[in-house]
Amino acid sequence: MYSFAEENYLKAIYKLQEHSDLAVNTNSIATSIQTKAASVTDMIKKLSDKKLLKYEKYKGVELTNLGKKIAIETVRKHRLWETFLHDKLKFAWDEVHDIAEQLEHIKSSELIDKLDEYLGFPTHDPHGDPIPGRNGVIIQSNFVLLSELKVGESGVISGVVNHSSVFLKHLEKNGLTLGKKVQVKEIGEFDQLVQLLLSTKESILVSNEVVKNILVKIQYS
Repeated sequence: MYSFAEENYLKAIYKLQEHSDLAVNTNSIATSIQTKAASVTDMIKKLSDKKLLKYEKYKGVELTNLGKKIAIETVRKHRLWETFLHDKLKFAWDEVHDIAEQLEHIKSSELIDKLDEYLGFPTHDPHGDPIPGRNGVIIQSNFVLLSELKVGESGVISGVVNHSSVFLKHLEKNGLTLGKKVQVKEIGEFDQLVQLLLSTKESILVSNEVVKNILVKIQYS
C-alpha cells in the first residue's frame, strides 16, 4: 500500500513526463504539487528507496516500471471519477478536479472496474484527457494546440492543457467548451491576439495564452 502523498507525487511526475521522455526536475515537481523544493527532495528519496523512482543528481527523476504502473492506476481512477461527477452527477467541468483528487485514492480495483463499465468504458475525461484502460494502455489522441492553427484553419475543441477552475470558467463564459468548432480568422501581428469564429457565426477575440492551452482536433474542408 502507498500513501495518498506518494500516489500524488507519482501521478504528478507521470503527468510531467506524459509528453516528454526527459527526466523531471525538483522545481517542476514542486510547482506541480504546490509545495517546497525541500519537501520534494525528501519524497524523492522515499520513493527511490521503494524502487518507484530512478534519481540521478543534477539530472532529475524518472518513474520505474512499478512507479509508472501505480501512477497510471491513480490517473485512471482520477479521470473516471471526473467523468462520473460530470456526466452522471452534473458537476461543471471546473468543479470535478478537486473532488476527484479525494476519490482517486480508493483502493478497490473492483469498484473502479465497475465504475468504468457503468460509464460505458469512456476513453476521455471531461477535459479531453485520455483515460487509461484497465491494462494501463492509453489511446493517444491526435489533438494539436489551437495556437498551432494558421489563419483560415478550423478545429473542434477536444481538450485543455490548463485545468484550473479560473481558466475553465473563462472558456465556459466565452463558449469555448468541448465539441465546439472554431476557426482562426485573424492573428494580431503586434499583440498576437487571436480572432476566432465560432460555429454560431459569432466572432470573439482571445489572448495567445488562451489558445496555447486549448487542444483541438483539426477539421479538414
